[in-house]
Amino acid sequence: MRGHIRQKGKNSWQIQIYTGPGPDGKPRRHFETVRGRKGDAQRRLTELLSSLDKGVYTPPGRLTVAEHLKNWLEGYVKTNCSQRTLDSHQSIIETHLIPALGQVQLKHLHPQAIQSYYGKACERLSPRSVHYHHRVLSQSLKYAVRQGYLGRNPCELVDPPSWKGKAMRTLTPSEVEVLFENAQDNYYYPVVYTAVSTGLRQAELLGLRWRDVDLDMLSISVSQVLYKRRGICVFKEPKTAHSRRRVAMTPKLALFLRGYKAEREWLYQQLGKPLTLDDLVFTSVAGKPIDPGVVSHTFARIAKQAGLNGVRFHDLRHTFASLMLLRGAKPKVISEALGHSSVAFTMDVYSHIISGMQEDAMALLDEVLPAGVAQKINANLTPT
Repeated sequence: MRGHIRQKGKNSWQIQIYTGPGPDGKPRRHFETVRGRKGDAQRRLTELLSSLDKGVYTPPGRLTVAEHLKNWLEGYVKTNCSQRTLDSHQSIIETHLIPALGQVQLKHLHPQAIQSYYGKACERLSPRSVHYHHRVLSQSLKYAVRQGYLGRNPCELVDPPSWKGKAMRTLTPSEVEVLFENAQDNYYYPVVYTAVSTGLRQAELLGLRWRDVDLDMLSISVSQVLYKRRGICVFKEPKTAHSRRRVAMTPKLALFLRGYKAEREWLYQQLGKPLTLDDLVFTSVAGKPIDPGVVSHTFARIAKQAGLNGVRFHDLRHTFASLMLLRGAKPKVISEALGHSSVAFTMDVYSHIISGMQEDAMALLDEVLPAGVAQKINANLTPT
């Protein structure tokens, strides 16, 4: 047997693997403690045996930051994250983190070295980029702590570059009307109109098939998304269970899509083929999947023409949420429509909108409560 697991205590498991004969011919073994469920230990055992098979196993005591980052990518990110996340993390690790910190032994990686790297990186990169490097490095070191390679994540003792995210931009009803007026003659107007009406992400919109659109039940099912990876458009399943969802549509949107579908059916007939349920709802002029970058750049031009400089396509999703909130929709309903993991997350993202609704809420409360009656001053009046 090349490796096995035994329980050490509650939620604690010891892994033992045979790593080959030593210089004296005696068998060498590696021991490792994993905290959590037995399934976590089993996955770690599989990772170790896989490293042995690939010839990349390194005893923990001599493990470098570069080796750990590669193992983390292969053993965790690749199996738990989307391809898009894997590509992004891999690029940061290979281009920045390994050249700067890769030769350091993992157990000797100190907060000072990480802080120094952030300082040098900020000389040529934006604080936002370096902050993202910090997130990737911290996640990988958190994994090292779980695997027993480190006692504490040194990134917890480091101050990453301060960076404020781009302010969320939402459109008012009058701005939405102006946007639609400027977009109505554009080929991508149906995408824009559907985005504001549903709050779907761009990747979700571009992945929609006609089988996902129920015009009778007024609903849209999100079952696949379209991403551009290394210049090629690919379809994938939604990343999480929350993203795989059914979204209700307004009667106006259903009426619009019904007319839009009739136009598409006529166009396909002219091309000598029927429109099927597996055809995409939104396609390029050539009938191919739409390049996400084309939609983003085209929308930026439309927004600029409408006097809405700086508005991104993703802001249409925020606009949908804000309009729903302002019309009194419950946060849970909005959270489910957006495909968020929790209502708390939705409340956090749109807290500034919710806080601005206090005056309206107080006005409603004022309509319900009766007016107070002033008490006459009376010396005999005592609390009861």
